[in-house]
Amino acid sequence: MTDLSTNTDPTPPIYDSIGTGYRHTRRPDPRLAALISRALAGARTVVNVGAGAGSYEPTDSEVTAVDPSQVMLDQHPGATRVQASAENLPFPDLAFDAAMAVMTVHHWSDLARGLRELRRVSRRQVVFTWDPDHRPELWMISDYLPQIRELENARFTPLSTVADALGAHTVLPFPIPHDFTDGFQIAHWRRPERFLNPVVRQASSTFAQLPADIVEPAIARLRADLDSGAWARRHADLLARDSVDYGYRLLIAGDDTD
Repeated sequence: MTDLSTNTDPTPPIYDSIGTGYRHTRRPDPRLAALISRALAGARTVVNVGAGAGSYEPTDSEVTAVDPSQVMLDQHPGATRVQASAENLPFPDLAFDAAMAVMTVHHWSDLARGLRELRRVSRRQVVFTWDPDHRPELWMISDYLPQIRELENARFTPLSTVADALGAHTVLPFPIPHDFTDGFQIAHWRRPERFLNPVVRQASSTFAQLPADIVEPAIARLRADLDSGAWARRHADLLARDSVDYGYRLLIAGDDTD
């Protein structure tokens, strides 16, 4: 195993505090994995920026995992792990066939610089992210925690801006299946009872950053609505659906794989 540290940022990454046990609550979903795998097809070397615990990495490529959080790198099973930020990747130009970044660009301190770094070190770039301008929004936000909207709008950049900065030639939608296994916030759109579990909420960086005096009353209202059947009556249309497009997109830039 190669485990290198080049991170000189004095601010501890958020996942140093919320990332413990991450692999148990954020299990890669095979449908999203297949989409990302197709986008990375043919890449012999891949750098995974914001790698976390290694979700969605191709099994047939030589992968270098990069993350600013040592807590996350300690959970990563890969052979080559580098502690560094997206904005300062310690690699030569075009060192990799492809770069991937999955649900991480909203954590970067300088999005434009991070995307330039992806383009500098790789021939192809594959980025999975969310568009804050997309509607509908998750019922948790509109019904219980509108504070999430403000937090997410401050973190996420509109998809068109990300696509332009990346130079994306392909934008693929990914509707979220009702049984999506990766436990980020949107995963439980048809399983509201999951939000009652504090372990599940802790796996979402949004919930982890909101004060308890905001989250707990909202969860109490959700619990009451589930007990009374009010939630099911209000969202009966969702209970009949297999997937919903909540604005998650896969961006592909660089060498064309078509």
